[in-house]
Amino acid sequence: MQFKLATLTLALATLAAATPTRRTGEPAGDCTTGPIQCCTSTSTSADPVTAALLGLLGIVLPADVLVGLTCSPITVIGVGGGECSASPVCCSDNSNGGLISIGCVPVSL
Repeated sequence: MQFKLATLTLALATLAAATPTRRTGEPAGDCTTGPIQCCTSTSTSADPVTAALLGLLGIVLPADVLVGLTCSPITVIGVGGGECSASPVCCSDNSNGGLISIGCVPVSL
């Protein structure tokens, strides 16, 4: 029983230390976490559909992390292909092939 409690405490402490902080929308020029992405939609990791997708990919996140779905990079803002009519975001983890971006913050283009 003590081992389970110690393991649970360690897991929660690790999760708390690795939790990204949510920020409000920021100007696109202030995006410091990675390239600006245009995502078809965004939701929190607590959303049932998003949680199922994260589970299939083996990704475990706290419930309040903003996630971008089906994202592609915006290369040049204001010129031709640099437009985003969906959800422009700046995300800290874009390593899932554009399917999902993690730790996103909405940006203003």
